[in-house]
Amino acid sequence: MAGQATAQRGGKGTDKSAKSGRSGPRPARGRRFRLPRRRGLLVLGVAAVLLGAGVIWLLYGSTWLRVEHVKTTGTRVLTTDEVETVAAVPIGSPLISVDTDAIGERLRQKLPRIDSVDVVRSWPHGIGLKVTERKPVLAMKNGAKFDEVDAKGVRFATVAQPVKGIPQLELTVSQSPSLRRFGADRLVLEAVRITGELPSSVAKETRSVKISSYDSVTLELTGGRTVRWGSDEEGELKGRTLGALMKARPKSVRFDVSAPTAPAVSGS
Repeated sequence: MAGQATAQRGGKGTDKSAKSGRSGPRPARGRRFRLPRRRGLLVLGVAAVLLGAGVIWLLYGSTWLRVEHVKTTGTRVLTTDEVETVAAVPIGSPLISVDTDAIGERLRQKLPRIDSVDVVRSWPHGIGLKVTERKPVLAMKNGAKFDEVDAKGVRFATVAQPVKGIPQLELTVSQSPSLRRFGADRLVLEAVRITGELPSSVAKETRSVKISSYDSVTLELTGGRTVRWGSDEEGELKGRTLGALMKARPKSVRFDVSAPTAPAVSGS
């Protein structure tokens, strides 16, 4: 009886194994799927190489993405012809191969009036030149002409006549110790800073800025009026003080704001 029970239990176990499919050798799953997977990777690799080669040919070898025109914007005094001649964009070259940095550097070097320029690719066939020109804030006498000076103290152009309303800068510091200590460029920058600190009501009446030393700056206004400014220290306070004095004493011709907390006026 016990043997029969054991046999029956063994038979049931065998039946379960047969039903679950666990008996006998397992299928070689690795061999069944490994070869197609390798083929798929190979196909993907070949496709990637072909795609890359196609992109390179499209960018460099085809005639579809080549430079056909140049567009210049932002010019005020310069002409587009001047800018584009100096830019020397290689018409007909692959657009991707154009050295935009070199073009920008060439424009800034050969055309000092340009403060900044963005050279951009305009797909599929163009190059854009976005120019920002320097704006003069002072004019310096240079023989029979004038050098224009921008807000950074850069002398960037020589013109026959300065822009209307721009003050003239007169440096008379050839024998001054200030010139040895600070240099002419530093004094020009100080003059630029002073004019930038003037209230608009005063700036539009300023005709010239005279510097004989670092701490001796004089402004000449319309109507023969003069302002002793001193150095560029406390420039904003001096500007506000001068504006208030000119309103309070409109007929005065001499103003002294070199010590802005103790200003003085004289003449009428």
